[in-house]
Amino acid sequence: MGVPKKRTSKMRRDRRRAANNKVRTPVQVIACSSCGAPVMPHRVCAACGNYDGRKVTAGKDEK
Repeated sequence: MGVPKKRTSKMRRDRRRAANNKVRTPVQVIACSSCGAPVMPHRVCAACGNYDGRKVTAGKDEK
């Protein structure tokens, strides 16, 4: 089993870990087809409760 000969510095360790954060893409947000509120794709709209053009749940404005 390999054992490191030298201790990895905090700067080198943190730089290696930070490289993975650049790869991620930002969260996609679209407008709801019925009310226009921002919604993540393939999720029920929290404002009106619609999904794929039909009523699924009661939204915030209807409670």
